[in-house]
Amino acid sequence: MSEPTIEHGTHGFRATHVLAIGAHAGDLDLTAGAVLAQHVLRGDTATLLHLTLGERGHPRMSVADYAAQKREEAETFAGRIGAGVRFLDYEDGLLPEDEEVKMRVGDLIRELRPDVILTHWSASIHKDHARTHRIVEDARFYGGLKTLERDLPASWASELYYADNWEDAEGFTPDVFVEIGEEAYEIWSQAITGYAYARGETYGFPYVDYYRALTIVRGAPAGFDRAQAFAAPKGSRDLRTKYFGKASSR
Repeated sequence: MSEPTIEHGTHGFRATHVLAIGAHAGDLDLTAGAVLAQHVLRGDTATLLHLTLGERGHPRMSVADYAAQKREEAETFAGRIGAGVRFLDYEDGLLPEDEEVKMRVGDLIRELRPDVILTHWSASIHKDHARTHRIVEDARFYGGLKTLERDLPASWASELYYADNWEDAEGFTPDVFVEIGEEAYEIWSQAITGYAYARGETYGFPYVDYYRALTIVRGAPAGFDRAQAFAAPKGSRDLRTKYFGKASSR
């Protein structure tokens, strides 16, 4: 399959596909949504993959009702930032960590052919987050392993980063800072309010205020007005950029 090229003015470039894989609908929307919106504005492709809906996260709604609401909220958020969205059918709080789920995610990587994958950091107060980290690392391997026969050909995602989530703070040290432009920030900032939990309507944590403020906190040390921060798999890259992907410097 040839790589897509998007023409902007007189200069052509290869579009980057960023795939954000979260344990629950809303996880990567908060922690990486502004970066996804920024890539979409440039003409790149962004996709959100939710392994569960996070349907057990509302203290006053039934699991079934909140599942339906979360799915609608996730679809609305993706539409507002111009991203695609996919769902797997695992249960919130009961996400398995076995070869089946890793192969399913690996097969989606082969189908979507992302250049960049964003997911959770390795340590978390929520076991679904920690499991998703390990699932994605193995799924990336399975997706890119040419000698592993699956329905679709192998596709290697060349970049992997871990998002900045307050629930995944243990041992997390940000070393990749992505500058967020004003337009991308405003798109994301408005889109994220479509999630009831983000508005503080579940357990009261002020997610919207926290993650809006965090863009300033992470941006200031990097010399940016706003940024979303990530960790790289190995060592400190101390990377300051505006876009992910090999063509980030263009």
